[in-house]
Amino acid sequence: MKPLVIVDKDKCDGCGICVEVCPTNVFELKNGVAVVVDQNRCMLCYGCMPLCPREAIRVEDKDP
Repeated sequence: MKPLVIVDKDKCDGCGICVEVCPTNVFELKNGVAVVVDQNRCMLCYGCMPLCPREAIRVEDKDP
């Protein structure tokens, strides 16, 4: 399992929902936008994607 978590900084409004809901602390808010602090923490639960009101988060499983 190799997650790829991407935050579209042009769409992110810094609401912090992803930071609150992520059980493994993949995200932090920096300078008013969400950033991925450690891709390897992602457990591919996809909980952040549907909760992002701006659809700024994409999570993919990069395993072949």
